Amino acid sequence: QVQVKESGGGLVEVGDSLRLSCAASGRSFNRYSMGWFRQIPGKEYEFVAAISWTGSSAYYGDSLEGRFTVSRDNDNHIVYLQMNDLKPEDAAVYYCAARGAAGYGASVLERRESYDYWGQGTQVTVSA
Repeated sequence: QVQVKESGGGLVEVGDSLRLSCAASGRSFNRYSMGWFRQIPGKEYEFVAAISWTGSSAYYGDSLEGRFTVSRDNDNHIVYLQMNDLKPEDAAVYYCAARGAAGYGASVLERRESYDYWGQGTQVTVSA
């Protein structure tokens, strides 16, 4: 069935930039809204960013818009998360998720429960 896989994480320094990728399989990728979440072990998942299936609408978590940019390449079934000016509080495991159901918007895509498929996560570590 549908598989989602993140890549691009690693160790960076404060102020660096990093681009995460999310490759998704399946014939219906172009009809999926896609989201990014992050988690520090022992903490609640945090909404990072999301993008509608057309790519015309994007949404961001609190204080992230302006530093983070989400985009998608429907021809190659890839979603990107460009992260700039990384801060220590950005260190986390980042997860990519796909929503197969119809409907989208900030109130929907910011919720974990709205997504049907999840990747295994990619670690981002930020150090001074």
